[in-house]
Amino acid sequence: MSEESTLWKGSPSQWLNLGPFSLDLAIAIGIGIGGFFFLPALALLALPLLHMLWRYLTVRTQVFELTTERLRITQGVINQKVDEIELYRVKDSLTLRPWWMRITGLASIELETSDRSIPRLVIPAVADGDELREILRKQVELMRDKKRVREMDFDETADANTPGGDSDEMA
Repeated sequence: MSEESTLWKGSPSQWLNLGPFSLDLAIAIGIGIGGFFFLPALALLALPLLHMLWRYLTVRTQVFELTTERLRITQGVINQKVDEIELYRVKDSLTLRPWWMRITGLASIELETSDRSIPRLVIPAVADGDELREILRKQVELMRDKKRVREMDFDETADANTPGGDSDEMA
């Protein structure tokens, strides 16, 4: 039996914080200008700076690790939480690249899974997202073949007894 090994490990980019950092910087500048007229207001300067630090640490401590058998998600600044998704449970994946991600060379990967605890997962703003999605897709297929598992979706709204297939219709 083969040993589990890491195929990819990474964290989201700090580009995710561009908007909040810009807002915090504008607030800090406003407080600084206000402190020019009212010196005690400078004590409030710690608030946007602490918020920036918290946002930085939140993104920095989020780590995604793709192994040959599972996707491990580690997150948390003070208390660390580790979630795992078995790869054969990944139903579908999608690459998201809004304009600012295309400019910075980043992409987000959205996963739909059959795992009840994590039915939808987004790996946000990672470099080489298309390459990661391809590695993930191939590994999902390998794990499904290895475990002899096939993913099937059943439409819960369809009913074979009604002509239109809609079980909510009354005759």
